[in-house]
Amino acid sequence: MVAATASLDTLCINSIRMLAVDAINKSKSGHPGLPMGCAPLGYTLWDKFLNHNPKNPQWFNRDRFVLSAGHGCMLLYALLHLTGYDSVTIDDIKQFRQWGSRAPGHPETFETPGIEVTTGPLGAGISNAVGLAIAEAHLAAKFNKPNANIVDHYTYVVMGDGCNQEGIASEACSLAGHLKLGKLIALYDDNRITIDGRTDVSFTEDVLKRYEAYGWHVQHVADGDTDINAIEKAIATAKSVTDKPSIIKVSTTIGYGSPNKSDTAGVHGAPLGEEETVLTRQELGWEYGPFEVPKEAYSHYRQAIERGASKEAQWNQTLADYRSQYPSEAAEFERMLRGELPNGWDKDLPHYTKDDKGLATRKHSQICLGALGPNLPELIGGSADLTHSNYTDIKGETGSFQAATPEKRYLHFGVREHAMAAILNGIAYHNSGLIPYGGTFLVFADYMRGSMRLSALSELGVIYVLTHDSIGVGEDGPTHQPIETIPSLRAIPNMLVFRPGDGNETSGAYQVAIKNRKRPSALCLSRQGMANQANSSIEKVALGGYVIEDCAGNPDLILIGTGTELELCVEAGKQLTSEGAKVRVVSMPCVELFEEQSDSYKESVLPPSVRKRLVVEAAESFGWHKYIGLDGATVTMNRFGASAPGGTCMEKFGFTIENVVKTAKSLLN
Repeated sequence: MVAATASLDTLCINSIRMLAVDAINKSKSGHPGLPMGCAPLGYTLWDKFLNHNPKNPQWFNRDRFVLSAGHGCMLLYALLHLTGYDSVTIDDIKQFRQWGSRAPGHPETFETPGIEVTTGPLGAGISNAVGLAIAEAHLAAKFNKPNANIVDHYTYVVMGDGCNQEGIASEACSLAGHLKLGKLIALYDDNRITIDGRTDVSFTEDVLKRYEAYGWHVQHVADGDTDINAIEKAIATAKSVTDKPSIIKVSTTIGYGSPNKSDTAGVHGAPLGEEETVLTRQELGWEYGPFEVPKEAYSHYRQAIERGASKEAQWNQTLADYRSQYPSEAAEFERMLRGELPNGWDKDLPHYTKDDKGLATRKHSQICLGALGPNLPELIGGSADLTHSNYTDIKGETGSFQAATPEKRYLHFGVREHAMAAILNGIAYHNSGLIPYGGTFLVFADYMRGSMRLSALSELGVIYVLTHDSIGVGEDGPTHQPIETIPSLRAIPNMLVFRPGDGNETSGAYQVAIKNRKRPSALCLSRQGMANQANSSIEKVALGGYVIEDCAGNPDLILIGTGTELELCVEAGKQLTSEGAKVRVVSMPCVELFEEQSDSYKESVLPPSVRKRLVVEAAESFGWHKYIGLDGATVTMNRFGASAPGGTCMEKFGFTIENVVKTAKSLLN
């Protein structure tokens, strides 16, 4: 009986290996080494531990599986196919890495049901997993009752040497240890090979000692190639440790089974080729043809379908009992899972008149968060050690998410900007209705750009609160004065970039950002104050750009402003009007939303016949030329800033009413 079981295990493991080999050979592209080496740990985890339902990939209480080493994606596609997911058929595997395939070159959550996280850049997946674990811990603390655990699942990660070398993983895993995320379990594929060769050319640290210092529970499986009993025992032990995240170093042979290429860099990122594949089949005793899986392996793997249906049915009954005992909590929980915002969530967003005191938009943002907090319980977030500069706290909230208080929703990320962005993505990936936000200085978006890009690519409605948005930062100098950052963020597809010009526009930016659950938003906010405008509008922010001051008849000149410079445009417009010019002032809080409006609306705001246009923004001019054409001009930044008081910087670089008027007159004349 033992021999038969071992034989079946081997058959199942080699099914993963050979599907990977065949798919990568056919596509002439891919990474066979990891799936060949990790097949035993992948099989053991999915067969013995992972709670999931192949026929309902979105079942809420499933365990989350993250392949952080996303280049090895054929491991994941093979497991999805073998366990019965309709989203990955054998034909999909045959079309690996081809146009329209549901088995793309790296896992993409928006392409293939069953993929939890879009992983490509190494280290991002494990960092996203920290966010998934935070979401689980928060919701469990918020909704579970002594007699009803409706939130109770694990986050499992397969990560490699590359993940452990990337700094983002160190940031995120340090925080995970601090937060004692006991339901986060990482399996570290220790194959000692990267693209450049053996890892010891650059990487000789004791990884487990590092994680032990982070506060993780650590284990080592010395033989990950064949000892599936040791892998099973290690995962079971990790699950029993509830007060620490766990990492299991599983020493494997990359490309296991390939006689000539295993344990070499050559098997990392290139097909085995026909000749080596024949030898690998012989080495593994694999008697089947390309893309052929033995019936016994299919039969065993497909037991996951019945197990998953049973697990989901049990959970559904638990939820039904919970609903009857705790109707109000159940209603909120299920509303969140449906992605529905609560009634009146935005009713307390503040409105302003021109007589209300002018504030920095970072301060208006704090007021918005305070207004949203009581009406939007799914709002969760914090700051990268800049709470009192970003003003990201929620008024009235006490305490923060800590190991002892996971029900709290304020997150202290520490000085870990990139990890913060990835963790926010992970919270959004959880698909539980949570709305994550995180704050830092705008200039540090450069630290976060990789994860911000993945927010946009993966259609995650993360809200980035980015303050100190221009040379108005002042004395900290050019290292902290973003001049190219806003244009570069506008270049990211599916990213909404807001630069509100007063209190109303800040409220409008939050209103749009909260509603957009499949688009991230970057709120670029000022350190310095600005006046509230008479004709600014919460509602018109959704149009991206609108006329805020106008003249009778066709204008001679259009001034376009954002952020603090909107006030300069309004005041310059008044002066020019008093001198006989016909001036229109346009506020452009979100270029992306303006571009999505109808041609007729855009032309009503910026008539093609009015070719004298002046853009005023304390940032690089990149991107604005499509609005100003050959006859327009900009008052923008074409160099780095300087260390001086903010007002002095604005004056010296030409962001004054006088210079806007002067530049406008040069256009008119």
